[in-house]
Amino acid sequence: MSHCQAALLLDRGALRVTGADAAKFLQGIITSDLDKTEDGGAVHAALLTPQGKILFDFFVVADDGGFLIEAAKDTLPELSTRLGFYRLRAAVEIAEVPDLQVAAVWDGTADLPEGATSFADPRLAALGTRILLPKGSTIGGCDESGAGAYHAHRIRLGVPEGGRDFALGDSFPHEALFDQLNGVDFEKGCFVGQEVVSRMQHRGTTRKRVVPVEGDAPLESGTEVRAGDLPIGRIGSVDGQFGLALLRLDRAADASAKGTKLTAGETAITLHKPAFAQFDVPA
Repeated sequence: MSHCQAALLLDRGALRVTGADAAKFLQGIITSDLDKTEDGGAVHAALLTPQGKILFDFFVVADDGGFLIEAAKDTLPELSTRLGFYRLRAAVEIAEVPDLQVAAVWDGTADLPEGATSFADPRLAALGTRILLPKGSTIGGCDESGAGAYHAHRIRLGVPEGGRDFALGDSFPHEALFDQLNGVDFEKGCFVGQEVVSRMQHRGTTRKRVVPVEGDAPLESGTEVRAGDLPIGRIGSVDGQFGLALLRLDRAADASAKGTKLTAGETAITLHKPAFAQFDVPA
């Protein structure tokens, strides 16, 4: 069998945005530069509150003169409504696409069915390829893996996902590593929440980050992380002893300097720095 791995992500879905003003409309509100989709690529982006917090995270890829937005399936109705708030008089149509399903492929190249749209994951090359394919069709040339295998791969790479590793509506892009994983373009011009996000970038004021953690026993999602008796964050996605956690890294650094142990419940944990990270992670 091939070393290529493929997994259907049944909790993901798609919106289609079309119309003469679709590109201008999206470009003015999302965090990434839509021009990067012109040659078949995709962008990882978010729609923020005016206060700079992530409401929705998603991918955008060009499609037949319009765009497909791939996002968590349970957020699609609200995302569609929120986009509609910003539409005003723009010539734009927004609709869910129930006949598409989402898959991820990594460690190789898949044989795609007719009608599929694929793009390299814009966050990190090691994540592989995202595929939007017609429901009922299959991907060839890969070992079939469950969504759990994909998330284990993502966790080991240190890549967070909205709703699992950071709370939508209550997290800034820097906390969710959007500045590290091509999720925000600081040169593109205006987008909703830009002023706050740009200020965080220029001042370097980010204290919380999602980082990989490793326990001396299996971890449990949702467990509070403590430095001694001081709460510093919470565990998100887990795969056995490995996981991701949104932590106050300044407090973790203080604990490291004092030799104070970090724990998640009764489990001792250590922090790891992702290979892509341009910020410090306490040993």
